[in-house]
Amino acid sequence: MGRVFADAAYYTALLLPGDDLHSIALGTGRELRTTEIVTSDPVLVEVFAHMSGLGPVARSRAVSLLDELRADPRVRIMRQTPHLFDAGVELYRQRKDKAYSLTDCMSMIVCREGRITGVLTHDRHFQQEGLAILL
Repeated sequence: MGRVFADAAYYTALLLPGDDLHSIALGTGRELRTTEIVTSDPVLVEVFAHMSGLGPVARSRAVSLLDELRADPRVRIMRQTPHLFDAGVELYRQRKDKAYSLTDCMSMIVCREGRITGVLTHDRHFQQEGLAILL
């Protein structure tokens, strides 16, 4: 697999040993050692928001994760730009019948524009847009 998109669900599962998907996320991460991983600022905002209420250790893990991602040559963090935000809002507007978050929509745009078909998540919303769920 050439490239995959990493959603907040993947990163929170990695960071939280008690998460139901922790061992699956670890195993999947090992399988993708040579795969380029794409994520985005909005995804990382979700991770930080989730970890913020879990105390100082969890907050430190979130910051360490960001440092590790930035240092990893396999990881590409897409910046939130006006284009990404506006395209995400437009998809959000078009999918009134779905429960997609704005971050989900921006992630779907990154996948569409980057021709990424696999997502490290358990969120079935991505599947509804034709993407493969990898957790």
